[in-house]
Amino acid sequence: MPYKSEKIIIAHTKYDRRIKLTNDDKFKIKQEYDTTSISIGELAREYNVSRRTIDFILYPEKKEENLKRRRERGGGKIYYKKERNREYIKKHRAYKQEIYKNAHQKKELNQEL
Repeated sequence: MPYKSEKIIIAHTKYDRRIKLTNDDKFKIKQEYDTTSISIGELAREYNVSRRTIDFILYPEKKEENLKRRRERGGGKIYYKKERNREYIKKHRAYKQEIYKNAHQKKELNQEL
């Protein structure tokens, strides 16, 4: 039976913890890299993303080449270890359950008032 918290959709809400770079962020990254002597690593730390992400923003041809090589070897987009992913999913479910519980508690408090 699925968790009740599985019904909660947190994508694109304030509870979504994924790092997202807007087009403005990407433009700023390119501009900063071109005009200053900042390194890719420093940009990655500043925007809280990986160096690889910054590299793909600055050099889109590298991203295309990477995807091409991945398709050639028969791989998909999945390049993670199953055990590590399983642990992440557990943590994410616990996070969503906590959101669910907090929302339920707030709802009950509002009904009592």
